[in-house]
Amino acid sequence: MKLVCSQSELSSGLQLVSRAVAARPTHPVLANVLLTADAGTGRLSLTGFDLSLGIQTSIAATVEVSGAITLPARLFGEIVSRLSSDSPITLSCAEGNEQLELTSLSGSYQMRGMPADDFPDLPLVQSGVSIRLEAQSLIQGLRATLFASSGDEAKQLLTGVHLQLEPDALECAATDGHRLAVLRLPQAQTTAEPFEVTVPARSLRELERLLSGRSSDEPLSLFCDRGQVVFLWADQVLTSRSLDGAYPKYRQLIPESFSRQIQIDRRALVAALERVAVLADQHNNVVKLSADPQAGQLQISADAQDVGSGSEAIGAQVSGEAIQIAFNVRYLLDGLKAMACEQVVLCCNGPTTPAILSLPDDPQFTYLVMPVQIRQ
Repeated sequence: MKLVCSQSELSSGLQLVSRAVAARPTHPVLANVLLTADAGTGRLSLTGFDLSLGIQTSIAATVEVSGAITLPARLFGEIVSRLSSDSPITLSCAEGNEQLELTSLSGSYQMRGMPADDFPDLPLVQSGVSIRLEAQSLIQGLRATLFASSGDEAKQLLTGVHLQLEPDALECAATDGHRLAVLRLPQAQTTAEPFEVTVPARSLRELERLLSGRSSDEPLSLFCDRGQVVFLWADQVLTSRSLDGAYPKYRQLIPESFSRQIQIDRRALVAALERVAVLADQHNNVVKLSADPQAGQLQISADAQDVGSGSEAIGAQVSGEAIQIAFNVRYLLDGLKAMACEQVVLCCNGPTTPAILSLPDDPQFTYLVMPVQIRQ
């Protein structure tokens, strides 16, 4: 293998695929990144794969001799990142030799790798019809829901985001059992048949980072088969296992109507919650919200036993009777920060039934959060 490529492109490609390199590899080759040079296409392909998540990208290169080798991802990435971006990089490795030489204007480095044949094949499911998705819609859907997925591996199905495709819409949903985020996005024709899959949040965080890293109107192709999901976009590939099981019927959790609605400035609410959270974090993360329709305000308070207490009041449009309801402040803040709007509406029926945060006159995003029961 022998090729010349750009330092900046190689460094950014390595940063991308290294996110799929195993931190504690079960086999030494899984700590490596696979390099495949192709003289026919003039591309250098980079692959990281930890047997669960796989990321592949390619960069332009002047390839004199095609070939492949795996190199320690961390060592190789750190060397390349520290080289001058003004200097092209030459990579050369004799056939059958496991040592690669890297040459730049500042000097040369030798690295011992492992044979490409030892690297596991990336599972590229490309059978059947691919499902086309709009990249920007998927980014929007993931940003609105990923934060609500569970971090508890015992609830494995809830550690993912549920993607549901219909002929004219994409719906993303995530829940950890205490809160639920759902975003429904109308989009161009996706698939004739309804389709749903639950993908680990870790894989989708990397997909969101990958898609956000470069702007392109090019649609995304999704393949799914036998517990494996593959996303193809531009010259990049992300593969992931899917999560088995029937995702909870989350639509049944959302109340059909509400007796109380509180409309409030989102930024003012976030700022007040963050200040009161300083005290709430000292005890149990619980904040109390007291809505008074006559005064037209929402009072936010926290009482940290043996530490102190605090409260703030902000103006609000309150419809329905007065109510006092308590929440985990972190759950409220996560939902509010995922919403890009000036006004939000908090809808509830009582102090112990599910509450909804939504945008006024926009049913696309729904954030359900369960209240915390408080002793009066």
